[in-house]
Amino acid sequence: MIDAIIGKEQFLIEHNKLSPADLQATFALLTQFQQERRPLLKDVQWSFKLRMPFIIWLRSLSKGNIKRVRKSRKSVFKNYPETKF
Repeated sequence: MIDAIIGKEQFLIEHNKLSPADLQATFALLTQFQQERRPLLKDVQWSFKLRMPFIIWLRSLSKGNIKRVRKSRKSVFKNYPETKF
């Protein structure tokens, strides 16, 4: 299970379930991690093996930087018009 490839959203959900409040992540934080640590994410593949490097990276950020990133992208999910078949 630890080697399983999962989506970014699933990684975020699982990480936040296991983390205390000060290590809770947002989609924007994952995106910044993804941009800064490209060699770790081959072909945008997420797995639970990335959780420890993510936590180390997250702890290295200043609190002000974390707040700025969390607020930078408020809406991750967009409402799309319904498709009627």
